[in-house]
Amino acid sequence: MAWISLVLAGLCEMFGVVMINKLNKSRNWKSLALLILGFGASFLFLSYSMETLPMGTAYAIWTGIGASGGSILGMFLYGESKDWKRLIFIAMVLGAAIGLKLVS
Repeated sequence: MAWISLVLAGLCEMFGVVMINKLNKSRNWKSLALLILGFGASFLFLSYSMETLPMGTAYAIWTGIGASGGSILGMFLYGESKDWKRLIFIAMVLGAAIGLKLVS
């Protein structure tokens, strides 16, 4: 259950990052409320997962999901660069997260 919670935390982190971009484009209360909700849920799920998982592993995977997921969402939602070098580094981040899971 801790791993599911950790993945949910990463997905909420991705949502929060998208809401930051949305808030920058249109400053309104709805965007701000969704941003706070996304990051709040992310921290809640991360906290729950850290009751079982080691802090270093949980934090590394949470940030990996958030960073790589945010980059991928930026590519598809906002037309950011899809250069092959960028994709390689995203794959490296995801590979490191999977490696941490395998050795934990």
